[in-house]
Amino acid sequence: MTSHLSQTKQADRSASNAENSWHYEMKQAIRSSHELCVYLKISPHTIDAEENDFPVFVPRSFAARMKTGDPADPLLLQVVAQAKESVTTDGYARDPNGENDAVLAAGVLQKYSSRALLITSGACAVHCRYCFRRHYPYSESPTGLEQWRNSLDIISRDPKIEEVILSGGDPLILSDRAIGRLLSELADIPHIKHVRFHTRTPVIIASRITTALIAQLKSTRLKIWFVIHSNHANELDGEVLTGLSKVQQIGIPVLNQAVLLRNINDSETALYNLCKRLIDAQITPYYLHQLDEVAGAAHFHVSVERGKELIAAIRKRLPGYAIPRYVKEIAGEQSKTVLA
Repeated sequence: MTSHLSQTKQADRSASNAENSWHYEMKQAIRSSHELCVYLKISPHTIDAEENDFPVFVPRSFAARMKTGDPADPLLLQVVAQAKESVTTDGYARDPNGENDAVLAAGVLQKYSSRALLITSGACAVHCRYCFRRHYPYSESPTGLEQWRNSLDIISRDPKIEEVILSGGDPLILSDRAIGRLLSELADIPHIKHVRFHTRTPVIIASRITTALIAQLKSTRLKIWFVIHSNHANELDGEVLTGLSKVQQIGIPVLNQAVLLRNINDSETALYNLCKRLIDAQITPYYLHQLDEVAGAAHFHVSVERGKELIAAIRKRLPGYAIPRYVKEIAGEQSKTVLA
């Protein structure tokens, strides 16, 4: 007999199928650790769940991929707020990557030459507890095309900038229409050739890849790249991969960046399975990031030595194109530091 919880989780998975249902999923997201634990039939005490000033936000179709009754589920541990986040740890800061020093104007960062990063939104499809921007002052960044005018003007005045990275928050939290207008404005800047979407949304809410979004991406002269964020193979179910295949089918390369996280993907099996799932879907494993030392995330730390061991281990089992570059972001450096 199918349990009521199983039926509920199946319904939550199915909710991500319908076109434009992603708005509904955002509205119906789980918004507390207690609610998430109840949904998964887990005692909050077993994972030391505790709310704080970085709110929980988990769409139900993502929660449905978590194992019922398992307090060690690798997807759960990425998004549940725990008391560990309140521990002060030396070396962990609110701005670990020095982004405050890279601000060209409100909502525009430039850490590397020829590229500019546009903060398109302060919202995300899920709140990852290790997020390096969990303390970012989004209220100081512009939102909406009219408010982005100054940002776009600054980009237009620097002919050395050839690529704009759309970040946030998450750029796919914007409406399809807003994304189309933003791409149109960027296409009007002659020296902009590439636009890169840094997004976790299609991994969290598969239905975000709408027909209208595909049409907007297909119609621009700009060369589009999608860099998704997935840390564990269990995130990449059939619906997620089907959505991403729609992006691939119009010629847009899809790459993945992951973060090395304690008790989530810091085993040879977990990292191998992630990279294998990616390449089976023709998604390139791009980066494996060493954890950014952001305040509240120290409990996710994995040593660099362990990270190097894992890369060496999967290199023996996978082809070269399936091995991500193991990197660390160091504030003030002109590029990411390659660790392995």
